[in-house]
Amino acid sequence: MSLHLYRDLDALRNRLLQLGGLVERSIADATAAFLQRDAERARQVVRGDREVDTAEVRIEEDCLKVLALHQPVAGDLRFVVAVLKVNTDLERMGDAAESIAARAIQLAALPAFALPEEFPHMVTMASGMAQKAMESLRQEDTALARRVLEDDVIVDSALRRMFEVLQERMRNHPDDVEAAVLTLSTSRQVERIADLATNIAEDVVFLHDGEIVRHKRSQLRLV
Repeated sequence: MSLHLYRDLDALRNRLLQLGGLVERSIADATAAFLQRDAERARQVVRGDREVDTAEVRIEEDCLKVLALHQPVAGDLRFVVAVLKVNTDLERMGDAAESIAARAIQLAALPAFALPEEFPHMVTMASGMAQKAMESLRQEDTALARRVLEDDVIVDSALRRMFEVLQERMRNHPDDVEAAVLTLSTSRQVERIADLATNIAEDVVFLHDGEIVRHKRSQLRLV
């Protein structure tokens, strides 16, 4: 590997990890804003999404420059491809956090609404998956990445339970319909974060073990 290629790949890795840190904070702030009905904190997440978008575009441009200037092969090429994919998934995570924040602003304007007890658990699981996915990338830890794949099954199950609980709530308490719909919509975004974290974990496994596990995930899902 040439010195220039090594330098550019290292810079790519650092920028990707910085973006991951931004997105992790956005998720934490957005979900906390929803749980605590904190409209101002939610607005800060919405305003901060531009920073995530700008970072994502820069990383993509840098990846294309590395491909054009160095024409990497083998493991170096696999690394650049993985960065492109993780970069996209992080930007989509940021979008999901922004969507949660927007719903938090709406929820804060409604009368008090008791969130289902399953919801905070789902948030904790999905946020933890995002953190573990990024940590597996930082530490090149494929065992940790594989644990993220297993956690995705739990979040999917929690989302199904949220549907059942909120449908019953809407039937029995018509005044709660608007808040229940917002909560259900937010649950979908939380589940999307979990799915994107799973994508990143799969890319970590591919990058370091050379194994494509994406199409094996269905074997883990609960019936």
